[in-house]
Formats: sequence, structure tokens, C-alpha cells
Amino acid sequence: MIILQGVSKSFRRTTVLQELDLEIKTGDRVALIGSNGAGKTTLIRCLLGEYSCDGEITLDGKSPRKERKEVLSRIGFVPQLPPPLKMPVQQLLDFSASVCGCSTEEMASVAEQLGLGLDTIKKRPFVKLSGGQKQKLLIAIALGRPTNLLIMDEPAANLDPEARHILFSMLEKKRKETAMLISSHRLDEVASLVNRVIELDRGKVILDDRVDDSVELSSLLNCTIKTTRIEPAFSAAISSWGFSNQDSETEWTGTIPGPDRLRFLGVLSRYAALLATVNIEESRQ
Repeated sequence: MIILQGVSKSFRRTTVLQELDLEIKTGDRVALIGSNGAGKTTLIRCLLGEYSCDGEITLDGKSPRKERKEVLSRIGFVPQLPPPLKMPVQQLLDFSASVCGCSTEEMASVAEQLGLGLDTIKKRPFVKLSGGQKQKLLIAIALGRPTNLLIMDEPAANLDPEARHILFSMLEKKRKETAMLISSHRLDEVASLVNRVIELDRGKVILDDRVDDSVELSSLLNCTIKTTRIEPAFSAAISSWGFSNQDSETEWTGTIPGPDRLRFLGVLSRYAALLATVNIEESRQ
């Protein structure tokens, strides 16, 4: 579906991408990882046709630079940093739908599922929304339209755990019919979402490997945590995941999205000396 042959990109004397050869097929869910300056954002912008480059890029045989309108009509894109758009929310939805020749109904449906009610914000400028509202709206626009390719840069960064679970469930439904490219600085943030990892370093591919994808994106995990004492910092951190301690001030219970297990364990690791027991098991939905 996506083919890159000898793709290079330089800015003045700085080479950002160096002779990339890649093929990404429908059904591939790729984690694009690497440190700042590795070339991830530049690669994404080349795929979107924003940058010209040496070599050749094709999406279903079409050039994203030469046939940009047609290519973009089949791509759902969630940027890491929301653009500073001043247009009202409804106008943004109408414009996005017109690009791919669809209606805004599915976009509105996705937004509602993520917990974003459009009725109260449709006349507000996009730039005036909160960070979480912007993220949910951009996800709704990307997933609420027919796509062959989803490009997402830290897509769940500003989402609460419940919204993250809903997003993962939506991606589960699209996993067989689309290719997904998920950019992140950290593999543990996206490891359970993908079946392939591509790592860039100084514009070169240093790792391209298949990974286990047995975790269902819509899965949930029940978790019980007991601590040795009351700690306000831990209470604040675990509460942000939707956990509660109704029975005891040192026992917390909650549910986490299956794909978030590594991210969640990373949070718990900060309080390792405080933990007495941690029990995590698959939820029987």
C-alpha cells in the first residue's frame, strides 16, 4: 500500500532522511519511534505531501506530492500538536468532510463516543478549545471518515483513561481494513497497539521488526493495588486513572485499557517502594 524507495530529505546542509526503503501494507500497525531529530515528523510530512523529497513515495500507486488531494482524501491524520485554527468547530467539520466527500455524521458520532458533545462547542473557534477537546475532535475527524491509512502522532496523549479505551476499541474495528502509522518517542506508550516497530535514528531505519499483537485493542484489565501507607502523590496519580479507594485508604481498585498496561506499570514503578500488592487480571466483559 505504502512504498518508499530511496527516500531522502535535506534542509540546507542537514540531511534528515537518508535513503529510506519501506513497504507498509494494509493491516500493518506500525510504531514509528525514535528520539527528537530522528526524522519521524519529516517522514510523516513527506507521506502527507507537505514536503518534496528525493526518491519515490506512493500510496496505492499515487504520489502524495503530485496527487495530494486524492491521497489526502483517504488519510486520517491526528497531529501531536493541534494546529492554531481559528475557524469554528462546525466549519472545521464541514471542511474536513468535504475533503473526502463524506458527511459529518460519523465524525460527530465518534466525538460523542469519546465524550465530546459538539452541540455546546460547534460555534466556538477550534483554537479556544481545551487540549483534551482538541485531541478528541481531531481523532473524531480522522476516524469518522473513510480511510485506508491512519497516521497518528501521540494520538492518546491528552486523553483520560476512559477515552483512551474508547479510542483503542475504535482502532480495533479498523485494524484489518487500514494501515496505521503511530509515531511516538517511547515504545512502551504504543507497544500494545502495534504489530510492527520501525525505529529511526538520524534519518535511517535501524530497526524494522514484527512484534506480538495478541492483545485485543478493546480489552480491559481489572486492577487492585494495596499500598503500605497513605501517600498524597500516589493518590493523585492513581485517581487520574479513575481508581477509587472506597473500602480502604490504602487499597485502590480500577480498570485500565489492555493496550495501556505498559504505560500503567510505568506509572506504578515510580512508587515501587510504596506498593504492597498489585493484582491485574483480564476483565470478563
